[in-house]
Amino acid sequence: MDATLVKVGGGAAINLAGIASDLSELEARCVVVHGANAARDDLAARLGRPTRTITSASGVESVFTDDAALDILTMAYAGLVNKRFVSLCQQHGVNAIGLCGVDGALVRGRRNRGIRVVENGRKRLVRDASGKPEIINTELLELLLGAGYTPVVTVPILDEDGRAVNTENDSVVALLQKSLSVKRVVQLIEARGLLRDASDPQSLVHEVSFTALEAWQEVAGGRFRRKLMALSDMASTGCGSVLIGDGRSEHPLRETLSGKGTVIR
Repeated sequence: MDATLVKVGGGAAINLAGIASDLSELEARCVVVHGANAARDDLAARLGRPTRTITSASGVESVFTDDAALDILTMAYAGLVNKRFVSLCQQHGVNAIGLCGVDGALVRGRRNRGIRVVENGRKRLVRDASGKPEIINTELLELLLGAGYTPVVTVPILDEDGRAVNTENDSVVALLQKSLSVKRVVQLIEARGLLRDASDPQSLVHEVSFTALEAWQEVAGGRFRRKLMALSDMASTGCGSVLIGDGRSEHPLRETLSGKGTVIR
């Protein structure tokens, strides 16, 4: 599909207004996927249900999602941030429409049967309301794009029984790229791009190959490792390039498309 896929990070410093403005300059059709982790964590703390993370036995970190956490996630992602961003888009002449994976069965997946974690030296199985995306309702997206809308997508998604579950937005992006045959993916994060040293903004890597991402995964920490895993998945699905840029700048999308970040080919 002749479209650009944009992933907007969920950090507190992400410039949503600047991204909305930049979207108005795009000539190609666009699908946006956004996070909202900062808004979720803030809301969870105010409600007395702070976000809890778990780490699998393989070292991959994820958010533990019980029923209360799923409610908070839905309020923050599909409610507050989604509608805030859609409103900003409308202010800049972008006819955005906000959707989560539940709407129109946009994203269906399979509920996790359990996550093996290690606590106090012992392995145990943790079950929660999370899953992996497997199917995109491409017909719905093509209908919206053909009518001139810009879909703005986020979690939760549906499991195999039609129940809402949490998933990784980066996994949704990878599945969208494959399902829509998107050639160009943009990732806007709270950093200049891929950094050799996370504490040194000047250690920006301007270009890297998809195959080199495996080595990056070995040294990446926290949830960024999961992002790199999702990016690696695009190597075999026809993705021409992934551009990673600074979502905090005045014009995040414009600057990233002009080369002010990291290009993965």
